[in-house]
Amino acid sequence: MTNEINLEKGVPVAVEPVPGSLEFWAAERRDDIAIVDGDRRLSYGDWNDLADALADAMSDAGLGKGSVVVVRLQIRHEWAIVAAACAKLGCEILGLNWRLTPSEVGYILRNSHAQALICDDERPDALLSTPEEFPLRLRVSFDSSVGGFLAWNDLVSRHARPRFSKEEAPLIIYTSGTTGFPKGVKVGKVAPRSSITELREYMQSVTQVRARTADEIVLITLPMHHGAGPATVRAALATGSLMVFLRRFDPEAVLALIDRERVTSWTAVPTMYKRLASLPDDVIARYDVSSLKMLGIGAEPTTPELKQWIVDHFGPILWESYGSTETGMICALMPAQQAIRPQSSGLPHRHVTIEIRDPDGQSLPAGTDGEVWVRTPVTITNYVNAAALGQDTLDDRGFFRTGDIGRLDTEGYVFITGRAKDMIISGGVNIYPAEIEAAICKHPAVQDAAVVGIPDIEFGEQVKAVVELKPGASLEKAALLSFVSPLLASYKRPKTVDIVDALPRNTMGKLLKRELRDPYWVGRERQV
Repeated sequence: MTNEINLEKGVPVAVEPVPGSLEFWAAERRDDIAIVDGDRRLSYGDWNDLADALADAMSDAGLGKGSVVVVRLQIRHEWAIVAAACAKLGCEILGLNWRLTPSEVGYILRNSHAQALICDDERPDALLSTPEEFPLRLRVSFDSSVGGFLAWNDLVSRHARPRFSKEEAPLIIYTSGTTGFPKGVKVGKVAPRSSITELREYMQSVTQVRARTADEIVLITLPMHHGAGPATVRAALATGSLMVFLRRFDPEAVLALIDRERVTSWTAVPTMYKRLASLPDDVIARYDVSSLKMLGIGAEPTTPELKQWIVDHFGPILWESYGSTETGMICALMPAQQAIRPQSSGLPHRHVTIEIRDPDGQSLPAGTDGEVWVRTPVTITNYVNAAALGQDTLDDRGFFRTGDIGRLDTEGYVFITGRAKDMIISGGVNIYPAEIEAAICKHPAVQDAAVVGIPDIEFGEQVKAVVELKPGASLEKAALLSFVSPLLASYKRPKTVDIVDALPRNTMGKLLKRELRDPYWVGRERQV
């Protein structure tokens, strides 16, 4: 037991580390390595000392409970230090996409009422063109101390008294902003209709899907401005698992790290697995991946062919998850279920209810495609510093409109078939791009495909495919159209095909279809 001074009341109080917290592992396993990041190896004790020092500096700057700390970093271990420091002070941590422009950064700083910014930009001063506009108490940079930014090393090298966290730092994630301005979500906050017991049982259901132990070695390749990246860090810390960070995704580098560090667990998006699959067989065979016990996949629908490739190369260890920033995790498909329902995203977690509805909001029977509405114990009621959600997004029963198209089968398995906003209406017929993309991706030369609707005088919209080939592959457009012809009904077949070097994606690897679709609709009164 450690004596700590309560600064608010000025009296000594007895403090014990919360089990699973950084302070707990620093006391129990101080010299054990907790994090690997390139050549850097950080023990639990050093991690905790750095977090104490940073918390001290943040406190001196006037940050405390409820302060929003914006963190714009590559996939690097310092995220874990900042998250721990925020937990010690009760600050909220906001993961910010490193690809956002200064104007986009400025919008989020203002919208979130941020009080601190920590970044690893080469020119951090360029983020704040008019710093006076942003009332930040603290600005921290990793590589320079220009424009009012303090140097990271100066802050974490100070000697500081121990601090103890009571719970994890609240996490804020901003949506990608593919339509309109990005919107902030406080992740994991209990919904008004749910009890603490339901929240606890729901979280247990989510974590038990991929239960970890202290001997796990977790590879992290997902960014911290998406819910999955911070969730992986939190889960690893809770069980005392070793974390291995990879700052820039490279498929062969992933295999090399799995081999070198004996990685047991890795969660990635379909694009990352597709890039692994595009490596020559002799390159894949060069690395020992037998240490893997769990592979996770999510963020967008996955084709059965890709799932089968993963199982063939790594064994029956694939977990698939489906969720959203606004609702948390919704369902999971475990390895044993992959052979039973390979096209499914799995069964709902405990205390999760899913309804499939038509455009008028009426529930649809099993086996019928419609819009996916979800109620979970962490479904949001409003975005950060915004009004309550309207009935078109959150109904009176607490169901959230995900924007996905899908169906349920008679046993409750969830099948996600596309996005409502991606749907193409041609001659009055609804066409779902995901089905067409899956057919195109069956061609051995195709790495990935995006299908969008473009203007058509007669039918309103026509189907257009944009295709990315595997490295070194070649394919004629006519040959591809001929290949998919027997796989798709005539009205679903692409009318035109473009073959590009690379499809536009965000940092999570999700396709940015708007960038492909919008140029065709410029100047038109209607977008469908």
